Amino acid sequence: MIEIKICLEIGGRLIIVGCESSRGLYETEANFRRINIVGQEQGIVKRLFWWLVLICTYFSLGCGNEGRLDASSNVNRPLVYPAETSEKPKIIAFGDSLTAGFGLTESESYPYLLQKMLERDGFDYEVINAGVSGDTSLGGLERADWTFDLPNVKIVILELGANDMLRGMPPGEMKRNLSQIIEKAKKRNIEVILCGMLAPPTAGQDYQREFNNAFADLAEEHKLAFVPFILENVALRPELNQADGIHPNAEGEKIMTENVYRVLKPILEKNKIH
Repeated sequence: MIEIKICLEIGGRLIIVGCESSRGLYETEANFRRINIVGQEQGIVKRLFWWLVLICTYFSLGCGNEGRLDASSNVNRPLVYPAETSEKPKIIAFGDSLTAGFGLTESESYPYLLQKMLERDGFDYEVINAGVSGDTSLGGLERADWTFDLPNVKIVILELGANDMLRGMPPGEMKRNLSQIIEKAKKRNIEVILCGMLAPPTAGQDYQREFNNAFADLAEEHKLAFVPFILENVALRPELNQADGIHPNAEGEKIMTENVYRVLKPILEKNKIH
C-alpha cells in the first residue's frame, strides 16, 4: 500500500494530510473530483505528493495572502477604496483574492468579465471590484460601511469566508460576520447575492460540515440569491487554475464569472433599467 503523509504545524496544532492508495485523497460534494492512486505508478505518486504540498500551503497561507496571518491582522492593514467612475447604478463585487483577480490582469478578473457580460446583454450597471486579497469575513465587516455607502449601489456580490477556513477560524464566527455584512447591505436597500465556498475533508468532518452549511443557512435566513459554490467546475482542475492550484487562471475565471452571472442575470432582468 502506498501512503503519503505531510505534517504541518499551524497555530500550535499539528495537521496531518495523508493519502492511502486504497482510499484516495479528496472527496466531497458539488463537483469536487475524487483523486486516486492507481497501482504503483511513480509519476502519479509524485504529482499527488505535490498536490498535498499545495493543500498544506493552502492551509498555512491566506487565499492570496503572502504571510501567515490571523483574522485580527485585518484591523491594521490599509483600507483599499474601490474606484468610483460613473453615476450608473452599481454592483459591488465584495470579496477576497478570488474577487480581486489574484495573479491575473485586470481584464482577466471576474468583475471585469462580469462588466462585459452586462454590456453585452444591455444591462446599464457599473461593476466595482472591491476584492482584497487575503481578506476574511472580519476584514469585510470592517470595510462594509464605507464600501456600501458609495452612491447608487444596488447589488452586492458577497464572496468571503475562504480565508476564515484557511486560518482555522470557527465557522460560527465567520457566519456572524457575514450576517452582519448582509444586514448592513439590507439596511441600505442593497440586494445581496451570497457566494458559497466548500471546506476540504482535511479541515475535519465537523468543521467541514459546519463551514459548508453556514452559507446555505445564511442564504435561507436572509432570503438571498445564492451561488452554492463559486468555484464549481473550476476547483481541482489543473488546466483551469494557476500554478498554486488555488486561484483560477484566465480560463477558470471565465467559468467562475458564469457561475455568478447565472444567479445575477435573473435579478437584473426583473429590475431592468430601460
